[in-house]
Amino acid sequence: VNKPGNASVLTNHDFFFCLQVILILTKLYDYNLGSITESSLWRSTDYGTTYEKLNDKVGLKTILSYLYVCPTNKRKIMLLTDPEVESSLLISSDEGATYQKYRLNFYIHSLLFHPKQEDWILAYSQDQKLFSSVEFGRRWLLLHEGVAPNRFYWSMMGSGREPDLVHLEAKTVDGHAQYITCKMQNCSEATRSKPFPGYIDHNSLIVQDDYVFVQLTSGGRPHYYVSYRRNAFAQMKLPKYSLPKDMHVISTDENQVFAAVQEWNQNDTYNLYISDTRGVYFTLALENVKSSQGLEGNVMIDLYEVAGIKGMFLANKKIDNQVKTFITYNKGRDWSLLQAPDTDLRGNPVHCLLPYCSLHLHLKVSENPYTSGNIASRDTAPSIIVASGNIGTELSDDDISMFVSSDAGNTWRQIFEEEHSVLYLDQGGVLVAMKHTSLPIRHLWLSFDEGRSWSKYSFTSLPLFVDGVLGEPGEETLIMTVFGHFSHRSEWQLVKVDYKSIFDRRCAEEDYRPWQLHSQGEACIMGAKRIYRKRKSEKKCMQGKYAGAMTSEPCVCTEADFDCDYGYERHSNGQCLPAFWYNPSSLSKDCSLGQSYLNSTGYRKVVSNNCTDGVRERYTAKPQQCPGKAPQGLRIITSDGKLTAEQGHNVTFLLQLEEGDLQRSLIQVDFGDGIAVSYANLSSTEDGIKHVYQNVGIFRVTALVENSLGSDNAVLYLHVTCPLEHVHLSLPFVTTKNKEVNATAVLWPSQVGTLTFVWWFGNNTEPLITLEGSITFTFSVEGMNTITVQVSAGNTILQDTKTIAVYEQFQSLRLSFSPNLDDYNPDIPEWRRDISRVVKKALVEATGIASKHILVAVLPGLPTSAELFILPYQDTTGENKRTAGDLEQVLCLLLGVCVYAFVLGVPLTFSPSLAAPLVDLTPSHSGSAMLMLLSVVFVGLAVFVIYKFKREGNNFRLFLSSSCSLQFNLFCWG
Repeated sequence: VNKPGNASVLTNHDFFFCLQVILILTKLYDYNLGSITESSLWRSTDYGTTYEKLNDKVGLKTILSYLYVCPTNKRKIMLLTDPEVESSLLISSDEGATYQKYRLNFYIHSLLFHPKQEDWILAYSQDQKLFSSVEFGRRWLLLHEGVAPNRFYWSMMGSGREPDLVHLEAKTVDGHAQYITCKMQNCSEATRSKPFPGYIDHNSLIVQDDYVFVQLTSGGRPHYYVSYRRNAFAQMKLPKYSLPKDMHVISTDENQVFAAVQEWNQNDTYNLYISDTRGVYFTLALENVKSSQGLEGNVMIDLYEVAGIKGMFLANKKIDNQVKTFITYNKGRDWSLLQAPDTDLRGNPVHCLLPYCSLHLHLKVSENPYTSGNIASRDTAPSIIVASGNIGTELSDDDISMFVSSDAGNTWRQIFEEEHSVLYLDQGGVLVAMKHTSLPIRHLWLSFDEGRSWSKYSFTSLPLFVDGVLGEPGEETLIMTVFGHFSHRSEWQLVKVDYKSIFDRRCAEEDYRPWQLHSQGEACIMGAKRIYRKRKSEKKCMQGKYAGAMTSEPCVCTEADFDCDYGYERHSNGQCLPAFWYNPSSLSKDCSLGQSYLNSTGYRKVVSNNCTDGVRERYTAKPQQCPGKAPQGLRIITSDGKLTAEQGHNVTFLLQLEEGDLQRSLIQVDFGDGIAVSYANLSSTEDGIKHVYQNVGIFRVTALVENSLGSDNAVLYLHVTCPLEHVHLSLPFVTTKNKEVNATAVLWPSQVGTLTFVWWFGNNTEPLITLEGSITFTFSVEGMNTITVQVSAGNTILQDTKTIAVYEQFQSLRLSFSPNLDDYNPDIPEWRRDISRVVKKALVEATGIASKHILVAVLPGLPTSAELFILPYQDTTGENKRTAGDLEQVLCLLLGVCVYAFVLGVPLTFSPSLAAPLVDLTPSHSGSAMLMLLSVVFVGLAVFVIYKFKREGNNFRLFLSSSCSLQFNLFCWG
């Protein structure tokens, strides 16, 4: 099939095989325009011999972007249009022969088909909305908004209950993440469930088989939780001094979790851990497995699970900066290096002695389904592994060769000296190899004896740049499709390769021989002897459908079938003994008198191991009666692990005992604020003991637990605070040079717990830090100075800044206002500043005094009052400083000016009151000594009228009369 193309266009492609039908979707991307400009849909009904172009059936101008196939009914096809052009989907129920088009009111980003119900689909939109359909996309229902990408799952429990349940991670209104479950047709607030209490970390939800995993970071450290078979979540337990910073779930096969954990001291490696059945208790399987980053930033662990053989893994481990390949046949209990081939490709002997030299393999799997990765195996060919690698002391990227094992990794053979892509055909009965190169090729290699010998074949007359090989369902047949192009400017070329003519018959029973799975001669693998049947290497017959294993016989249990239990470590003598940090008696700490628990022997059988009898009874955990113990190791903690709480909020206290039984003990808790409670059993405290503190402070919380055998107590100090809402710095507006001044931080609310005060003076780079909200200081330099106080209360820091004028001498007047101004006084700083500006401007306009020599400060509180300061000034040369007598003349000038002010027509008056003495010229003080306020009202000298004050832009009109006749308008805005 030829696909039109040109120099400015590159093509992408999607393929689909169903019985004898092949569907191919090609897209032309114009790099000049930065978009897809054309797409074509091709269909073959004879395994790729001929193709039909279906553009007229999907719409000649329709641009398609993705091709989906229903996993449970491959006759059903779904095509998505390019969202940049339109939002539609096309549905086919006859293997892509005909289509129906449906418009969408959202743009699909990805689809998730139900693994059992063929018409059920979840669609994730580009704006993070999740939709569901029960009609194979013909109608859609909005399930939830704010869903995390790729964090939505179908319910897939082993029991198969609630198949329409959807698990998803959604963002709350305040930006947190929550784990939610709901029905696919009804996800209203009333029907939703939240299986995990509280919030979880973003993009941490994983639902896989019978397990659900979430992550919650607390105190800067991630904590991992697991739910087995949808039961309550439990925290995953790693060895005590394993401090994880990242975790990836590798597999959850056969009721066991295999996880890769990066610990605090690792950068490019991970440790492999394996769990018990519930996924709670993890033991170390292999340390320092190499990791790398994928193209999209995803973490790639150098671990490969061999297909067809449960419990068999290959891993690349870093040892002293060298990477070596190890293999396990019992799911990580034992690991060994790979034995290098005895001879090379030419038959020359290879001198490679374990453990100094071994075979090392690259374990990366291709993310492109049309190209092979560095290693390949198939369920239908359980003994055959093909991989690229090298022989030596460590894994290398140089001198890479291809190796094959036909006995499940026990022995290896070199098959090529360069990298090749290998395809499995006829259930592994035929291996096809093509050179992995960027150059055009025209030959491929075939092997009919599991890679022992290879034959060269030509599959095209002209060398072809191979872009990929399509083998599905080639594992069951002998047909494959190679696609590529003759040059970078040429059209697409698809080459159908059919090997059926090589065979003249199907295999009969006599063409097979038995083959027993083993590990270096040990036949019992995972507690069973498994015998497979293989086609004899000299027989050239077509296998067809794979028959599977012939027999599986359980083995007698030995110590090799058991791994060390949680808290135990294997010592040099092979025994599992308690780790230094583990107390075996702790297993009974949650055990109640009269009940029983499983007392570990230090061993646990490898999950999925099928051995019987032997040492099984000796190594299996025994049920044991819970002993009666005196309470010991009592701890009292808060539910969130913090030692702080807010006033008026619930605080939940939890009690923990290392030994003893809370349920059969008397519990007394004193909260330290005069309130105490008692409990006769644990039932009242299963969810914790809740208490609300009405006052702030540090409280001593004590707990006492006692039974007939003894007692124990514990103490916790809880710091109860109140959120700090506002800080106001209180200090004089003007002060005398070299005179002590007091500054006080006024807080709202006044009681907020323990505080730290940081004081900044002017541009000083070093602050003064105190625990008191008031300080005393002096200024030795005249001028305007700023003071800033920062108040730290928990995670809250508030500050306020004030300016203070410092001079050797100044004059002042106290101003009082008529009572009706108090009705409009909101007593906030902004209002006082605006009134100060109005009064100051009126005085400047009436007297002609420069504004920098007048300071008006409206004082807090009621009745409304203000203070007028006359500050010293210099002439234009800056040399002749005014004397105290000059200040008195200015004062007299101000007192001799009659000021009338009107605002919105309602009169208000203010009167200046003289404070005596106005000037203090004693050697120790100079300035205004406001010792006594004389209520002397200068009636008729000054009247200042202010009307209702509004900060939203009211028009203030003031009139000056008597000795001045100036009229002006003042516009004030907030």
